[in-house]
Amino acid sequence: MKQLPADTVRLLSSCQVITSVVNVVKELLENSLDAGALSIDIKLENYGFDRIEIRDNGSGIKAADTDVMAVQHYTSKICSHDDLEHLATYGFRGEALGSICAVAEVAVTTKTSEDDVGTQYTLDLTGNVVSQKPSHLGQGTTVCALKLFKNLPVRRQYYANTKKCKEELKKVQDLLMAYAILKPELRLTLTHNKVVVWQKAKVSDHRMALMATLGPNAVAHLLPVHHQQPEIVIDGFFPRPGMDCSLASSSNPDKTFIFVNDRPVHQKDILKVVRQHFLAQYPADSALNRYPTMMLNITVPASTVDVNLTPDKTQILLQNKVPFSILLSFSLQTVAGDQTENTSSSSSSEDWIVNLNPGDFDLAFPQLEDYMASTGTGTTNSGTAKGLERLDSHDQGHDKGKDVEQLSAVSWSRGTALTDPSTGEPLQPVKVHLATGSSSDLGQVMAKGQSSPGKKVSNAITEKRAVLTAYDLINNRAMRTPLSPAALFEMETRASVLQEKPTARLQDISTAVQEKWKNLGEEDRKKYEDKAKKNLERYDLQTKLASDGDVREPERQRRLVSPLSRPQGQKRKVLPSNQPVLDQLFFSQPQKKRSPGPKPSQPLPFSVVTLRQRLHCLSFQSSPRPQGLRLVNRLASQSAWVVLCGRKLMLLNPFRVEEALLFKRLLENNILPAASLQNPIQLTDSILGGAEYTQALSTMEKGSPELRGMAVFSDPRLVANGFQITLTPGSSSTERHLEVTAMADCVPFLGMEDLREILTAVLHRNAKTVQECRPLKVTNYLQGEAVRLARQLPVNLAKEDVEDTLSRMQQQLEETSQACIHGQAFFHHLSDIPDTEQEAPCL
Repeated sequence: MKQLPADTVRLLSSCQVITSVVNVVKELLENSLDAGALSIDIKLENYGFDRIEIRDNGSGIKAADTDVMAVQHYTSKICSHDDLEHLATYGFRGEALGSICAVAEVAVTTKTSEDDVGTQYTLDLTGNVVSQKPSHLGQGTTVCALKLFKNLPVRRQYYANTKKCKEELKKVQDLLMAYAILKPELRLTLTHNKVVVWQKAKVSDHRMALMATLGPNAVAHLLPVHHQQPEIVIDGFFPRPGMDCSLASSSNPDKTFIFVNDRPVHQKDILKVVRQHFLAQYPADSALNRYPTMMLNITVPASTVDVNLTPDKTQILLQNKVPFSILLSFSLQTVAGDQTENTSSSSSSEDWIVNLNPGDFDLAFPQLEDYMASTGTGTTNSGTAKGLERLDSHDQGHDKGKDVEQLSAVSWSRGTALTDPSTGEPLQPVKVHLATGSSSDLGQVMAKGQSSPGKKVSNAITEKRAVLTAYDLINNRAMRTPLSPAALFEMETRASVLQEKPTARLQDISTAVQEKWKNLGEEDRKKYEDKAKKNLERYDLQTKLASDGDVREPERQRRLVSPLSRPQGQKRKVLPSNQPVLDQLFFSQPQKKRSPGPKPSQPLPFSVVTLRQRLHCLSFQSSPRPQGLRLVNRLASQSAWVVLCGRKLMLLNPFRVEEALLFKRLLENNILPAASLQNPIQLTDSILGGAEYTQALSTMEKGSPELRGMAVFSDPRLVANGFQITLTPGSSSTERHLEVTAMADCVPFLGMEDLREILTAVLHRNAKTVQECRPLKVTNYLQGEAVRLARQLPVNLAKEDVEDTLSRMQQQLEETSQACIHGQAFFHHLSDIPDTEQEAPCL
């Protein structure tokens, strides 16, 4: 046996950590979040296999740590294994950046708040720094990975399929959506091949983050979930009970977001509990393969969670899984209980748990400690132990304060649960005394009940029997009230539904039966309607015979009557019919009160518009007029805002303002990427326009010379416009060589005349900034980029975003430049607000 080389071991282990583009994005994204970044830009080229760039505005990497920042198992997150007990960061193994270096070409650019200038580091396969150079980027870190899986041709060939690449891009977007919901204050942008695919701005809370990520329609039916125990907090949003299944769920779990300690996870036990509570709200077939649209953020002690199971850290283990599942189940039941508490009056055990307050969770599960002790799950947490102590004291207080014996199921079934206080004997059922001469009828009824001992006994729970009316009891002839078609269907279907869901509540069973009745076919529905019609005809016939007093029992029942019930040879006396009196007593409908006639009214002259104008005038007279711009409201149809500035009421187009702000920022800060030229262009006086232009170019800022004496111009006025120029010194000024080695290829037809335009601005206009030296072609290109970026903004901007836009407009734009790139004004004057009643127009 031989020991594997170090580079082979590194490559094998890195292939397990970095398996796809989404793994690279996830590791680098979590590093940015650990650095406190609030703005992260992700740029991909060729679905990330040619280039992955992640830029953040975090704290950056200290200069003392840059030498080992990508070396395997070097990390600043933890110092020992004991630190995992109180882990507060996403990364902790020190493998991410080193594993990426083993399968791609990596360059890291970073700058801290203490650094004067940023530095770009180039790394090799082992994660060691091979070169470094200064960078113009601001505070934060930018990691660029090129040629992913360049040394793994089989894996790169696997992703050569376009379908696989699109699936990988979808996984990256789903990952960013999870962190966008988890971090409302985070700004995220995903760009693929220089096209913004998805973005999310900074929002105030989790609901707004869900709305920005999934849309307002998906969030409208979500209810907040909050449950707090000592050391355990459950927050999130769950679908409202009774919502349309297609709106509240999806066919795949990409909209079911579960977080544990602010970490997106795939935990089967938690997902199983969530799906069980969601499926219980709908019939079995409609939501069987659906996943609810929801978000749960669960916070537990770090010592009770093991996240070091898989390389991507999405699988976790919970120490106390069973009690945690019960707690989660109770939290979700509370959401449903809050919705049905006012409409449901049932007192089943499940409803009792739902209606509990969150603080009574421990009282609802007294068997929790015994279960954990018997299964060896471990010690309960402090919240559960305190709950069990309260339960013991609660039971002892009830035993001391009450001497009443609780009713047991056995005593109730035997009929000995209720006793007479005077005699101590069990209470007997109430006896109904029958009229004289009706003993034969009683015997017939008894014989009828004994005539078919093999008849199936009806179930009082699964079958709804017809209720006996007072008329039936008094007349001593029990007749079943005719049932409607829906009631007949429910009586036959209720037993099958209960067999499918033995633990379901009666209310859920009734809902399921009603749903099946709605989906029943026309032929089956016709069958139940015919059956109900026959029952109605039978009932009408029996009622008519009973009213005539000519009802005769069948011969079979007459033979079963005991001979002691009436003397031999004596005919039964037929009582006179009291049908009219009974109908008047039990079937008379109360007469509806006639609604009183319309009350007299008299129209009065009134104008809401005039009243509003007068109130406006009074308000302006009583209070000083606010200065500056103030938002009034949004016009949804025009995506514009009404703005009040002093006495002027104006209409604001925020997209024009954003377009101007983006253009100004691009003019000042945007750097055009320069592409190397195959044949460098030598600069002479004739090309530049004269010796004075060559002299002006030579005096511009240059970087430190290399070993051969060649220097590269680092002046931002040249670099930002996409020109890379080198200077090779000679023995005299005439022997110096100036060459253009790289130019920006994103601007069409960029050439030497644009370089001459830059030098003209430096010579004749004494231009000092990049904005003053922009050539016309570059300016037009940046205008197009500003328009493209402005069109990608959401259509409906929040009020906070518009206020921020106005604030930046007042700070960055001059009062004279109040128009967009196309010359359209930001504001459109509507009217002037009157200060006095005389100035108000009469309507």
